[in-house]
Amino acid sequence: MSVQERKQRERAERERLIVATARELAEKQGWDAVTTRRLSERIEYSQPVLYSHFRGKREIIGAVALEGAAEMAAAVRAATAAADGPRERVYALARAYLDFAARNPAVYDAIFQLDGGLPYAREDTPEPLKDAFAALQECLGSVAGDGVHPGLFTEVFWSSLHGVATLTRSGRLLPEYAEQRVELLVERLPVV
Repeated sequence: MSVQERKQRERAERERLIVATARELAEKQGWDAVTTRRLSERIEYSQPVLYSHFRGKREIIGAVALEGAAEMAAAVRAATAAADGPRERVYALARAYLDFAARNPAVYDAIFQLDGGLPYAREDTPEPLKDAFAALQECLGSVAGDGVHPGLFTEVFWSSLHGVATLTRSGRLLPEYAEQRVELLVERLPVV
C-alpha cells in the first residue's frame, strides 16, 4: 500500500469516527450537545483536524443524514421484501419507517428536521436521499391508484408517516393508537 493510499484510508477512518461520535452524542444528549470542541475531545483529535474533514456542525449533520438515509432505505427495503402482497408491503413500509424514526431520533432529525446543508427534491440531491425516497416509491408507487402520479402519492403518504413519527415523538398523539394509525393509513389506500 502506498503512502497516499494509507493516508486516504486513515482520513476516511477519521471521518467515519467523527460521524459515528456525533451520531452517538446526538442520540444520547441531543444535537445541542454536539459541538466541534466536544467532538474533538471525544475522538482525541484537535479541532483543526476535525475542521479538515468538516467545515462545522452543519456538515456533520449532513453526513449523519446521508448515512441515516441509506440505513432507512435498507430497513424499508428489507421489511417490504419480506411481505406478501401490496397491502402487506405497505404495512411493512409504514412500520419500518416509524420504527426507524423511533429508534434513531437524532438521525431522523438530521435527515428531516435539521439543516445539514443538503438539497432535497432537486437534481443535485445527494444519492442516499434520492435512494431513500426511491425505497418508499418502490412500494407505494404500485398502489397510488389510477391517474395518480406515483411520486406525488409517495410524497403524500410519506408526509403522513413523517407527521405520525414527529407528533408521536413529541407526545402529541395518544400512544395506545399507534397501530390503529398505521392501519387507517393503509386501509384507506385507493388500490391495494
